[in-house]
Amino acid sequence: MSQGGQEGEAALSPRQSLFVGVTLFSMFFGAGNLILPPLLGVQAGRETLPALLGFLVAGVGLPVLGIVAVALSGTLRELAARVHPRFARVFVALVYLAIGPCLAIPRTASTAFEMLAPLLPQDWPLEAARLAFSLVFFSLAFALAMRPGRLTRLLGRVTGPALILLIVAVVAASLAGLASAASAPSAPAVAPYDANAAVQGFLTGYQTMDLLASLTFGLVIATNVRSLGVTEQGGVMREVCRAGAIAGVLMVAVYGGLAVVGFEQCEALAGATNGAAVITASATQHFGTAGTIVVAAIFLLACLNVCIGLISCCGSYFADELPRVTYRGCAIAIAAFSCAVANLGLDAILDLSATLLGALYPIAIVLVTLGMLRRRADRAPRVWAWTVVVAAVVSAAEVVCDALALPALPLPLADVGLGWVCPVLVAALLAFMVPNNARKELT
Repeated sequence: MSQGGQEGEAALSPRQSLFVGVTLFSMFFGAGNLILPPLLGVQAGRETLPALLGFLVAGVGLPVLGIVAVALSGTLRELAARVHPRFARVFVALVYLAIGPCLAIPRTASTAFEMLAPLLPQDWPLEAARLAFSLVFFSLAFALAMRPGRLTRLLGRVTGPALILLIVAVVAASLAGLASAASAPSAPAVAPYDANAAVQGFLTGYQTMDLLASLTFGLVIATNVRSLGVTEQGGVMREVCRAGAIAGVLMVAVYGGLAVVGFEQCEALAGATNGAAVITASATQHFGTAGTIVVAAIFLLACLNVCIGLISCCGSYFADELPRVTYRGCAIAIAAFSCAVANLGLDAILDLSATLLGALYPIAIVLVTLGMLRRRADRAPRVWAWTVVVAAVVSAAEVVCDALALPALPLPLADVGLGWVCPVLVAALLAFMVPNNARKELT
């Protein structure tokens, strides 16, 4: 009885809970996330609402569950080790590669350049300008990653609030524009939202990469909660869930507002291919050239700050995994590789991310689901390996078929990119139905 009372007393104050929730939101909040919802609004047109709902499930709901699943398990590696220790090592490395040099880090430079491009002279060769910009950008990011110190803290304190104020201003202007318009935009949805808008919104949510990022955030948030005086496991989980709810509400507000920005521009920017151009066009329309300059400056600083953090995080991870390589060597390699990828351009990076994340996300979704149901899943331990292997094989096959323009796999939901779902459910069912002795023989 007293133990329950002690656990009940172990709780953060409302102010502390809000602080932890905002901290989690800031960990998710990057300039790259801002370019997806506006493009969704432009391309989905009249189907913006169902597309946005699907996007929120993948871009907000799954990351919040990922935070909780990892906090329950301890660390990402401990969660993935329930499948197999070797799988855990490979999967964690893939997560860091995805949120690091392969996708997220190059996207910071590409997004920043897209915001600056409208300010460049018309006669400047775009590819040469992109190369010069990326070389300077990554050289500066690498130098600051070696000495993060006061400058990066200042950038975080200045650009975070400034970016939020910018979003509020642009969203408010878009809402005012919609309210004063004689009629709401009525552009029809275009690919990929012209069929199954909600499902396509869900798949677009993969590109936030927030589910993968959340798998590395859970331990950090749980540690922060414990440092504030909550030590009982039940209390820690309650506060982690509360922080996830706060961060989720903030992300829903940001994503919803940015989708409105795109929806307002869906007729004027029907051919847009990335959200950076949509935000720039909206800021220019409502605030003139000054708006474009402010947007570019704030995005540049925000992207630089995120890039520094990711180089530092990934450099530390790979330096630990590769004892013969120093942190400095890892950071140089990450910055150089990211610079090369960034010169493919933002559109190419988004296409690449759709392909790679299409293979990686189903595995992460299965892991998070099992992590949330770990007590039941542990009754049939092989359910971890069976479902993850099936998810990996089917999703990889789907990605190959899509990349080579081959017909969709003959599986339910394969035509909408979710062909892995039913096979995973079948694998899970079999793992629970097969007797324990038979499971051992099969594995």
